[in-house]
Amino acid sequence: MSRRARSESGGDRGHQGTSTVLVASAAGTVAVALPAFLMGALAVQIRQSLHFGPGALGLIVAFYYVGAAAASVPLGRLVESLGALRMMRIASIASAVVLEGLAWTTHNPAVLAAWLVLAGLASAGMQPAANLYMVRRLPLGRQGLAFGLKQSAVPLTATLAGLSVPAVALTLGWRAAFGLAGAFAIAVAVTLPRPRRTRAEQRAVAAAERTGGVDNTGRRALWVLAIGFGLGVASAAALTAFLASSVVAAGMGRAAAGLLVALGGIAAICGRLTAGWMADRRSGGHLMAVACMLAIGSAAYLALALVSYQRLAVLIVPVVIVVFTVGWGWNGLFNFAIIDQYRERPAWATGITQTGGRLGGVFGPFVFGQIANHASYGAAWVALAVASAAAATITAIVARRGRRTEVAHP
Repeated sequence: MSRRARSESGGDRGHQGTSTVLVASAAGTVAVALPAFLMGALAVQIRQSLHFGPGALGLIVAFYYVGAAAASVPLGRLVESLGALRMMRIASIASAVVLEGLAWTTHNPAVLAAWLVLAGLASAGMQPAANLYMVRRLPLGRQGLAFGLKQSAVPLTATLAGLSVPAVALTLGWRAAFGLAGAFAIAVAVTLPRPRRTRAEQRAVAAAERTGGVDNTGRRALWVLAIGFGLGVASAAALTAFLASSVVAAGMGRAAAGLLVALGGIAAICGRLTAGWMADRRSGGHLMAVACMLAIGSAAYLALALVSYQRLAVLIVPVVIVVFTVGWGWNGLFNFAIIDQYRERPAWATGITQTGGRLGGVFGPFVFGQIANHASYGAAWVALAVASAAAATITAIVARRGRRTEVAHP
């Protein structure tokens, strides 16, 4: 696709300005991510209340990603016909229902897992919808930073979840934290802009209908990248689910562990914003930049394993900052790289890669929990380092092939 055509597809902002688009996309992303991240930050309190161990925690968190993985591709297609804002509103309402259900109806691990499946479905609808909304409403030259901002909503959720431990969970209880999060999701659904397609969106939809899809080379590249994305997300999902439990086992207090999760979220936000800002100043090479960040993240996971094994409390904070900044700061850049190649089918393309990410979210916490339960947290962090290194290798191989696959034109 020509630079001019790409600018038209992303540059006509229509009736909503840049700030409105960014706030709506970020708020929607936070609303659907809250169930999973609250589970990680409040894991100690929830496990004590419902009586299950770290192995069961990994399995329960995995159900969130099972629901998301199953729905990512079909909901990615549905978004392009239904419209981004409509799907964002539906997903926000669904997340609000889930959060309130988690707060007031969860009395055993089975119910907890069932609610997390539904939370995954809401997330599967929100992610491609928010991606489509941004690519259709924002200028091309700002989209790298914009996707960094949007994906920063995910670590922001981790920060909010971490702050909820001393602020809410240790005073009012973990159920109150979920209840307040549900109220936030309802507010997001109510305040989203009214659905209204711009001329650029109408042209993009018509172009996608004319092309009929993506060629085989493009599909294969997406599925290979989905594997790499899944391995990277496996590490990040286990990181957010088990960091608090790991540092508590290493001797840190519960309140301090919650604050550490919050600090990690802030570090990840800085990493994603920096990666997006730099992407807007490059003409390409985004996937290779992702591969480099994953490789550095792998080394940081190894450092975290050493800190955990040796109980080097003085090094926990700097290592966690590096892990979150680089090892979890690549997500927004990855999504931007995919959308930059598939601009006429962004929701569909990111639906495919999100499938890999969701499956990674299934196996990451589950495998981590099993290793931690039968061996140690240090061994589990080593496993994450291996997964992140494999993700870096796969992404680098695809990037080096230099096959910038475009949407097929008749």
